[in-house]
Amino acid sequence: MTAADPTQRPGPRTVDTVTDALRARILAGEITPGTPLREEDLSATYEVSRHTSRTALSTLTAERLLVAEPYRGVRVAQLDQAALQALQQLRCALETEALHLVRERAVRPPQVDVALDQLEQAERAGDWPATVAAHSAVHLALVGAAESPRIWEAYLGIDAELRLVLLHTPPAALGLPLGVEHRRYVRAAMAEPALAVRAHLELSTAAMLAARDAGS
Repeated sequence: MTAADPTQRPGPRTVDTVTDALRARILAGEITPGTPLREEDLSATYEVSRHTSRTALSTLTAERLLVAEPYRGVRVAQLDQAALQALQQLRCALETEALHLVRERAVRPPQVDVALDQLEQAERAGDWPATVAAHSAVHLALVGAAESPRIWEAYLGIDAELRLVLLHTPPAALGLPLGVEHRRYVRAAMAEPALAVRAHLELSTAAMLAARDAGS
């Protein structure tokens, strides 16, 4: 018997591969909110068992990218007004506390500036999914700089859901270019976290709700 190579790491599990692929398609806008997803279709598309498809759907349901309802099956999440406002309220609490910790530590994480540059580059390229991903990276860099495992874990738990909402908000509805707005936001947030976060999220929530009303 040949000894196992200790430097060789196991590859990703099949269920993780399917979950990652499906998540990527949702966050790229290929599968829109409200679209039903069926185990048998996923099994055929990815050539996996029904059990693997079911597990992938369960994982993404736990991430709130999908919703599962009795007799209606699983579909891509579509937040109503109350759910969107509740999500932004939770985000406000987490990001405010994270930025208080960052301010106490008197640090400006270099990852924030990298993410801001990527945000502006994606906007100039007119790539909305990439812009949404870079926007997420800006906020994650700020939250991560707090070095609080519990805040980080909780924020990660809502990040994909936030990206899904923003992905299906027309860019024009958000007003200023996001890169310009977020450079201002970072400066304000490092100085007055509570005021800056609340003002920033109130504006973005109002813009997303107005865009939703206009499109209905």
